[in-house]
Amino acid sequence: MKIELKVKKHEERPDLIGEHPFGDLGQLIFLILFLGVWVVDTFFLKISESQYFNFPLVLRIIIGAVILILGFVLAMKSMRVIFGTKREKPEVVHDKIYDKVRHPMYLGALLFYLGITVLMFSLPLLLIFIPIFIFYNFIARHEEKLLLNQFGDDYAQYMKRVKRWIPKI
Repeated sequence: MKIELKVKKHEERPDLIGEHPFGDLGQLIFLILFLGVWVVDTFFLKISESQYFNFPLVLRIIIGAVILILGFVLAMKSMRVIFGTKREKPEVVHDKIYDKVRHPMYLGALLFYLGITVLMFSLPLLLIFIPIFIFYNFIARHEEKLLLNQFGDDYAQYMKRVKRWIPKI
């Protein structure tokens, strides 16, 4: 008996436009790098346990958990909007969570990194967070250029109305 797994690819969804060709690979590399820095800091360098960075554990847990939950909610809501609905033709998605922020999936990922950084209260994780943010900003800008080319003024108006990273509340 042969079991075949069929993975849906973005190519099979012509209504999905605007992903950076190295976006997924870059995200995977940065995740591995982030986790590697966390392991090295936690088990070898122990900078996050330093007496110079004393911050109450209870506050770290509360703040970190709030950030992680917010990131998870943003990512899940954006995935439901994008992958949960197949559109007849490509169009600018600007409803639900996409009416609040242009890149909620990426923002959710960034909040994951930030939440873990706060929980660990780690200077090395904070330092690796900076290039992670730069990478996400790079792929977001690339995708915005593709979407501007595809949708022109419709996407330009959307960009004026909705911020890239700071949600409209």
